[in-house]
Amino acid sequence: MARIRDLLALRRDPVETVLPTAAVHAAIERLVERNIGSLVVSDGKRVVGIFTERDVLRRVALPALDARRLRVGEVMTADPITIEPDATVEGCMALMTRERIRHLPVVERGELVGMISIGDLVKYASETRAAEVEHLTRYIHGAGPPPPSRPDTRARRSAGSREAGV
Repeated sequence: MARIRDLLALRRDPVETVLPTAAVHAAIERLVERNIGSLVVSDGKRVVGIFTERDVLRRVALPALDARRLRVGEVMTADPITIEPDATVEGCMALMTRERIRHLPVVERGELVGMISIGDLVKYASETRAAEVEHLTRYIHGAGPPPPSRPDTRARRSAGSREAGV
C-alpha cells in the first residue's frame, strides 16, 4: 500500500511557503507566477496556516479588501489540516474528499516536510491504474503473469485453477 512518503519522493519542487507577515498581494503574485493553488504559511519549519485561492476569493476579493495593506496571517486558514508521511494514499484521498480540501501540508514530528495536492493523488491513481491494466492485459494475452503486487494474488494462483488468480 502506497504511502504519502512515496509520493513525496517523486516530487522535485520545493514546498512554497510564505510568512504570516507577508503582504497578501505579494502572496497572490507568487500563486500566479508559480501556477499553484496554495502557499504554506510557516514560522520556520512549523506550519501555522495555509493561504489558498479560496482564501483570496472569500476573505480578500469578496469583501473588497486592499491586498497590498493586508497581511497573509489576517486572511489565511489557521491551523490547517495536515497529514503525516506514513499515512496511506487511500487515507489521504478520503480525508481530502471528506474535508473538501485540495492541498495538505505534510508534517512529521511538528515540521513541514512536503505538500500533497489533489492533483498529485489523481496523477498517482491514474498511473497506478494504467500499470495494472497493462499487466492484466499482458496476462490475458499470454505474456505471462503480472508481477506480484499483492501477496494474496500469488497464494490464490498457486492454490487453484488459472481463473482463481485473475
